Formats: sequence, C-alpha cells, structure tokens
Amino acid sequence: MRRIVLWFMTTVTVVVLLFGYSTSTSGPSAVGGQASAVAAGDPVSGGSTSTSSSARTVSGPSVDTRWGPVQVAITVEGSTITDVTVPVYPTGNGKDQQINAYALPMLIKDTLDAQSADIDMITGATVTSEGYVQSLQGALDEAGL
Repeated sequence: MRRIVLWFMTTVTVVVLLFGYSTSTSGPSAVGGQASAVAAGDPVSGGSTSTSSSARTVSGPSVDTRWGPVQVAITVEGSTITDVTVPVYPTGNGKDQQINAYALPMLIKDTLDAQSADIDMITGATVTSEGYVQSLQGALDEAGL
C-alpha cells in the first residue's frame, strides 16, 4: 500500500511540474530590433509606404483565431506585392504583444520575399501565423494574384 501511495504522489508531482513548465520563445530580439515597431493596437507594416497611381491596396478577410482576429492588407503594383500591413492582430495581453512583436515582422518579410502566401509558420506563433496566411490568401485572391 505504501508503494502505491508513493508511486501515485510521484506521478502527480511529475504531471504538475510538466504542466507548470512554460516554454520560452526567442522574444522580440529575434528579429534584430524590428519588434519595437509593434505597439498594442498599431497596424504592423512592412515594405515602403509610398504608393503610386497604379498601386492599390486590398484587404483580406478578418480571420478569427483562438487568440483573436487577424487581418492582412496588401499593396499591389501590377503583379508585385509592394507592401503588407496587419491592421488587426491579437493584442489582448502581454504575451500576445510579445509574440506578435517578433512574428508579424518576420511574416511580412517572408511575404514580400515570396510574393505569395507560400510562407513558413513562425514557431511560437502558430495560431497567428495560420490566421495571417488565411487572410493573406484572401487578399491575394481579391487582388487576382
């Protein structure tokens, strides 16, 4: 009987420790200072902000994620994506702000480099990445790209 109690208490302790362990993320410094561009409620932008007469901005749908909505807007000139903004993204708590401070600039850079929605997910920001890609694909479809 004593062994069973000891085994049970050890198992409970291990489970509590496992669920209590919070994993670390690389944090805002992972993108070399770009994280400071993301403030709570501010749209995140990449690329240039100047637009010519042939450039047009297309917004993707607002995609509801577990942590909040994500919406992407792209500026297209011809068949080239010249700018990407994220006017709506999760900012409900400090963790959301920390994650999005490093994830959104990387997603924007990857979009501008790939010129498509065929981009990699950001580790530690999977939910935001999925919402971003869905909204981006909607914007690309709307733009005819």
